[in-house]
Amino acid sequence: MWNYVAFEELSALELQRIYKVRVAVFVVEQNCPYPEVDDIDLISTHIFREENNEVSAYMRVIPKEDIIHIGRVLVARNHRKSGLGRELVARGLEYIETIYPGMAIYAQAQAHLENFYGSFGFETVSEVYLEDNIPHIDMVIPAREIE
Repeated sequence: MWNYVAFEELSALELQRIYKVRVAVFVVEQNCPYPEVDDIDLISTHIFREENNEVSAYMRVIPKEDIIHIGRVLVARNHRKSGLGRELVARGLEYIETIYPGMAIYAQAQAHLENFYGSFGFETVSEVYLEDNIPHIDMVIPAREIE
């Protein structure tokens, strides 16, 4: 089941499961020591899927004044290559289009995922740069007028 939850509506158990998988992927797997838990969580909508009492896929949607950011997009290691990442991003973009219609959407993507995000309409708007020693690019789905 997919969940779309504001921070203050997350249960303590949901939050623990989210932080557990985020640290496993972004800190441990990527050998990237940084403060994974941040204040951006407080203003985000957390989109995630739980299976067998674990978060299998996760992303957060961060509203800004003139653009929506997506971040912390992940699929847990034991669920990769299952299509879950594609389903996660599709659901996230559908949610954004419903709640924030027509707004531009920004992703700071790992460079090797450029084609993946491009398949959803994201356009590359930066050169490759290092973020925590990992090659990244900035990508955007441009804003569009609502009919």
